Amino acid sequence: MNKEEQIEQIRQRARKNFSLGYNCAECVTEAVLSLVETGLPPEVKKLATGFGGGIGLYGDTCGALVGAVMAVSAVHGRSVLPEGEGQEVLKKSKEQLYGKPGLYRLFNQLPNRIKEKYGETLCRKLTSKWQTAWLSRDHALFCREIITDAAEIAAELIFSDKDKAATRPFGTNVENLEN
Repeated sequence: MNKEEQIEQIRQRARKNFSLGYNCAECVTEAVLSLVETGLPPEVKKLATGFGGGIGLYGDTCGALVGAVMAVSAVHGRSVLPEGEGQEVLKKSKEQLYGKPGLYRLFNQLPNRIKEKYGETLCRKLTSKWQTAWLSRDHALFCREIITDAAEIAAELIFSDKDKAATRPFGTNVENLEN
């Protein structure tokens, strides 16, 4: 199976997950954990449950976006800190996160791409027209599209060259760091 087929498989599984009863964050996380070898047990998907509806329906960061961050972290996240002591380890850690390549450059693409397409990353703003009809069909269809897009973005980052993807410029909200 080639990269494009793997990405499509993740997209479709995340999309189907929504109709099975998974919340937005669980949809994306479950799809990646089921279809990509992460070395993590499938039960890790439980970590996504609380992020649905922008964290327990609070309306903060979109759950599908959080699920995508968790999915990419399952593959490209840090499992150990850099070696060293004191200032040396802090310097290495800073470079690993903020450098070029740097992990934050990889993860920064997720909210920026969602915002580019939907204009927002906050659940309460994305879904504002359904606040009085939360469980309506139109609301569900809209969120299913965000879930599908978030899963696709996550899969693209997972299957991309990590170092190349981690050298891309930061998007918005990063004013004091070099691109």
